[in-house]
Amino acid sequence: MNRSVFRPTLRVLGVPLHAMLVPFPIACFTGALMTDIVYAQTAQVQWTNFSQWFLAFGAIVGAIAGLFGLIDLLAAGRTRPTSGWFHFALMAVVLILAAFNNFVHARDGWTGVVPTGLTLSAITVAVMIVGGFLGHRMAYRHIGEVA
Repeated sequence: MNRSVFRPTLRVLGVPLHAMLVPFPIACFTGALMTDIVYAQTAQVQWTNFSQWFLAFGAIVGAIAGLFGLIDLLAAGRTRPTSGWFHFALMAVVLILAAFNNFVHARDGWTGVVPTGLTLSAITVAVMIVGGFLGHRMAYRHIGEVA
């Protein structure tokens, strides 16, 4: 079967810019969940500060990665995989959750993290895992194929 292969247009040395940036929000949102858990156990305010920085940096770099991913997705034309749109939608939900979570963390004291901030961090990571699975599957099933 001879199918067209989806190829990202924004690349540096053959590696898509989107793929270069994606590890940063993954690490930041996972780090925010971990620091929220530690804060819930210790109640030391510095942990909530770490969470706020993780969420802010992850959302900023995630938005840039999403922009590059959207450009690649739109430029793909007929070779664009359908799973790309689901991946994009789930990652947009992750960014919205992270931004909202950062506002929740900005509240003062214990209520800024427990239980709402911690719950939002867990939901963010869960949606990120599902969307990341779709992105990984798309990359290895559609980008990695040989025509």
